[in-house]
Amino acid sequence: MRSMNNPSADDLALFDTESQSHSRVPASSALESSFPAVELSKIAENESWRKEVHRPATSTHKWWAKRLGSVFRGILAAAVTEAEGDALRTYSSAVTLPGVVVFDPFAGSGTTVVEAVKMGASAIGSDINPVATLVQRQAVQRWDPAELRGAFKAVETRCRDEIDRVHRTESGETVLYYFWVTAAHCPQCDARIRLFSSHVYSQHAYPKRVPEAQLVCPECLDVQTGRYDFDAATCRNGHRFGKEGAVSRSQVTCPGGHTSKVLDALKGRVPEREMFAKLVLGNDGKKRYEPVDAFDRALYAECADLLATAEQELVLPTGRLDLGENTRQAMRWGFTEWRQFFNDRQLYSLGLLGAAIRDLDVGEAEREALVALFSGTLEFNNMFCSFKGEGTGAVRHMFSHHILKPERTPLEAHPWGTPASSGSFSTLFRSRVLRAHDYKSTPFDQVLVDGRVQRATGLSVPFDGQLVDGWPESGLTKGHDVYIRNGDSSRTDIPSESVDLVITDPPYMDNVHYSELADFFHAWLTGMKPFPGYPAEGTTRNTEEVQSADPPQFRDAISRVWKECERVLKPGGLLAFTYHQARLSGWVSIVEALADAGLAVTAIQPIKGEMSTSVTKGGKEPSNLDSIIVCRKRAEVPSGDSSPEAAALRGERLLGELRDAGVQVGVGDVKSVIRGQVLALHTLGRSGDRDGYGDGDGDGGISGLAELADSLAEASVTRLCRAP
Repeated sequence: MRSMNNPSADDLALFDTESQSHSRVPASSALESSFPAVELSKIAENESWRKEVHRPATSTHKWWAKRLGSVFRGILAAAVTEAEGDALRTYSSAVTLPGVVVFDPFAGSGTTVVEAVKMGASAIGSDINPVATLVQRQAVQRWDPAELRGAFKAVETRCRDEIDRVHRTESGETVLYYFWVTAAHCPQCDARIRLFSSHVYSQHAYPKRVPEAQLVCPECLDVQTGRYDFDAATCRNGHRFGKEGAVSRSQVTCPGGHTSKVLDALKGRVPEREMFAKLVLGNDGKKRYEPVDAFDRALYAECADLLATAEQELVLPTGRLDLGENTRQAMRWGFTEWRQFFNDRQLYSLGLLGAAIRDLDVGEAEREALVALFSGTLEFNNMFCSFKGEGTGAVRHMFSHHILKPERTPLEAHPWGTPASSGSFSTLFRSRVLRAHDYKSTPFDQVLVDGRVQRATGLSVPFDGQLVDGWPESGLTKGHDVYIRNGDSSRTDIPSESVDLVITDPPYMDNVHYSELADFFHAWLTGMKPFPGYPAEGTTRNTEEVQSADPPQFRDAISRVWKECERVLKPGGLLAFTYHQARLSGWVSIVEALADAGLAVTAIQPIKGEMSTSVTKGGKEPSNLDSIIVCRKRAEVPSGDSSPEAAALRGERLLGELRDAGVQVGVGDVKSVIRGQVLALHTLGRSGDRDGYGDGDGDGGISGLAELADSLAEASVTRLCRAP
């Protein structure tokens, strides 16, 4: 295959779809019968390690479970390709789809919308969470680069000097990071305990290669240089200490030898914090570690006073935490307000920065971009962050876990930053916003050339669509309108039978509730109003959101959205979504919801998922693959006569092809894919007994088929993963 960097006219396949009531999606698509899963998985594997580099448009702000753009481009390409056609060539060619309308009801970070826009289709992204809507808007919105840089400069002029001033040493050098430790009191003797798990507070990412490390004395907080693997050290005040700190997992031991749980020592109160060290960027351009001194403490105290004085003029977080799966741990540590996630210098500095952006008099799109950038900066500038060490990005952001996990040794970064900073407003402006702008102007893709993944330009069209905030009376114009809506996707203003393709990645049936995490950003965004109609409510939680670990609740919620998708889908159109579920009940819920919505599964294709190192949703087995579930309207699909055994063998064959091509296939992947293949028969069922494999209860029960699916999955695991 020759390079597609400069496609010829012959490579430009124009998908001519004038306005019509019936979808131009082929009656039998490559997505259903000849999907190039092996090739796309190889491309996806390459993308998965650096999604922010390969797909910058969807990386301007944090959103969870961000999907792989190459997979969704592959889904779109195969959906419009005839069964006997070359789906991979369509993926790797300059294909445009004017007039094709693509809808994503769970738009998240906007992957589907971006890939549809790049292929010249009209796109609709819908999400119930306003923070997700902000991320999607940034993913497709075009900015005037001169206006954008001018806006950035105006913000810098207004607030940078003061932010720099409060992150200085006494000699005027820049402090990149301040190191803190939390403290509690022993429940038995009331002794004060600094909650170190290790007295090495900084080491190299590859310590055996670079053994030098920074040590802290737990008694007086003196700091010194040593080795990462030291046994014992003596500080300048004569205190001798070892490497291990007072904390081991959830237990803490006080100086008197009493052991208790960390939570008991905290007594339900937000822990005390002490600043003990700083990383200075010297005037010579070199970094050095120093202990904090009287000047540092006085400067911090001044920030607390300035915060109290200027509070009414600043942008500050509002609202309280509500109990939930992902807020529970923070609340057990005593955190009740979003404001408590920040120290006073962070609140003062970020408050100045937020106010400067809030009051900008520039274009709406450019102001919104800087609001989103500010919001994204919060992820790296709060007291739930920690230090990753030398030789890597310094700041470990607060969402390295899918919960709000309090940090015992938090890291305070310089929020404006320098070129030597990690996660700062100025560095993220270059690495996120400007990179996204360049990508939208000249999109690129990952393709296979002679078996190797290469970057190719010229396959996708530049982003030139117009954002609209409602369904236009004349409909979406060919490839020029992008409709991003915030609201319940089970009730939209999209006309019936107006969408060719529904392509999405729905929430899984698990305990990661995105709204609970998104409220961290929302607490600041309500004071900045990033786009017209941004809600003023104190939380992004919504009773209609599809997010539950309870099978009946999940099934009912997602069924409402599938019914809306069935309504807006044109005759002959396709619905396809990626899914991975470790729990059998999760698969049962999803196929029951599809059947209730009048949709039938016509194919399930295993494909490379987010990351090889991820953990299966709701389980402990490593997960590498997703399933692409392809559906059509039930009335358009003949009743199937496939047996569960045949469905399981079909899944085995597809998994075997991936495994034989070198794609990692684990036990969790086999269980998920085989269960899905078998349970999909439920959506094809027979009148009176929809799945035909029920337990004889006469109500279309799926329990019998579920038991068989589980048994067949175990047998497939033995053949695919445990064979001698």
